[in-house]
Amino acid sequence: MLRRLASLPLRRPAAALLAAGVRCISSGSVEITPPLNFWAGKRRTGPEKCSKDNVYEPATGRVLCQLEPCGGVEVDQAVKAAKLAFGYWSKMSGMERARVMIEAAHIIESSREEIAEMEVVNNGKSITEARLDVDSARVCIEYYAGLASTLAGQHVQLPGGSFAYTRREPLGVCVGIGAWNYPFQIVAWKSAPALACGNSMVFKPSPVTPVTAVMLAEIYAKAGVPEGLFNVVQGGQETGSLLCQHPDVAKVSFTGSVPTGRKIMEMASKGVKPVTLELGGKSPLLIFKDSDLENAVRGALMANFLSQGQVCSNGTRVFVQKDILPEFVKEVVKRTQAIEIGDPLLESTRMGALVSRPHLDKVLSFVDRAKKEGATVLCGGESYVPSDPKLRGGYYMTPCILGNCTDDMTCVKEEIFGPVMSVLPFETEDEVLQRANDTSLGLAAGVFTRDVRRAHRVVEHLKAGSCFINNYNITPVEVPFGGFKMSGIGRENGQVTIEFYSQLKTVFVEMGDVDSLF
Repeated sequence: MLRRLASLPLRRPAAALLAAGVRCISSGSVEITPPLNFWAGKRRTGPEKCSKDNVYEPATGRVLCQLEPCGGVEVDQAVKAAKLAFGYWSKMSGMERARVMIEAAHIIESSREEIAEMEVVNNGKSITEARLDVDSARVCIEYYAGLASTLAGQHVQLPGGSFAYTRREPLGVCVGIGAWNYPFQIVAWKSAPALACGNSMVFKPSPVTPVTAVMLAEIYAKAGVPEGLFNVVQGGQETGSLLCQHPDVAKVSFTGSVPTGRKIMEMASKGVKPVTLELGGKSPLLIFKDSDLENAVRGALMANFLSQGQVCSNGTRVFVQKDILPEFVKEVVKRTQAIEIGDPLLESTRMGALVSRPHLDKVLSFVDRAKKEGATVLCGGESYVPSDPKLRGGYYMTPCILGNCTDDMTCVKEEIFGPVMSVLPFETEDEVLQRANDTSLGLAAGVFTRDVRRAHRVVEHLKAGSCFINNYNITPVEVPFGGFKMSGIGRENGQVTIEFYSQLKTVFVEMGDVDSLF
């Protein structure tokens, strides 16, 4: 029986902690009962002699739980469980799979608040955003449940009454490797299309945010998936490498940094395994002088400060046409200074804590370097200490606007992954397009203008996989998401993702005699 000890002053909701199996202990840390690894239908302990890693609550800085990383034995057990379940699940009809997935979506809907609260505890983002992330996960599962029964091939008539047809078949055991910025959403975005196509999955969440993936595993189990269909193994780089190189793994889908994505692609290539890579970005947002300024300011804020700026698609290079630059800067600074920072579980909070102390220090170092290189801090860019004493160990900073930026500055060239917006002036359309595309990354881009012809003309020339016109950072699950260049390979969401979790078999049927040359 999980229980809270009265000796520890707690602010976290009991429902979320209990749903995740978290039990607070008198030392101020917590333990996970049962453990965070999950395969073959239940939670599993890690290796007996493994070293455990602390997982922190970003809002307070205290230890949330301890992580048991999986080694080769545990990874092999999880993959074998997935392989066994695949044999059963892949033979079910699309409608049968859809019914189970819809049931999982219903469970998520009824558990929305508990999942969102645990996401806040483990990630640090505001409860308002966490609820939207849970909704996105649920809708994604519903969407692919709807596609499960539509998987079909093609019939081709050949001479003499012969014909050929194609079959869209599942791949087998798929591996998903998640990032820490959208833990629950990412695990749903990867598992939903995989399961809809008839695959099984072994998922490794980020060791920084390990908790909510296990909650989804239990939800799938409760919904009625075969034991072993969806499994969670915890760990870092070593565990990920074991998964990528396992001979029974058919595909790897990864969300994270470019350097890690390269390594995963290299490891997968040794087994000629297909990969989906959703990697980093340094995306441009172009604001023309004929824009609706109110919407442009709103869009710039959404492009930079969701999830404390820890979003791969963020439009952190904000190019503003010189004619409206002073007015834009004045308004965006005013709105940024008004963002309420603090306890991410409060309804009024709009910016919670960054995910970890090292990451906070890294983001602040980017601001310091920007100042040394000549940028002007128009607001923010400092550590923030909330007035609530329980939060004083948390990882907070004030959202930052940098002015007087130039294209050669580090803050403009490198992905910061924090609440830091770089504002750059421009004069002409041709000029800003050249500057916007001058990057090895190409995840997203945006344009604000009232001129519909310009909007489509500019988007045509932007070298990015996900482009926005008069909005930013909206990700409906019906629409494919992914990048160009070094921002990744493949897509997540939308119908096209079915192609990345299935393979095409061609069948020739001869209705006459064999016409042989021998």
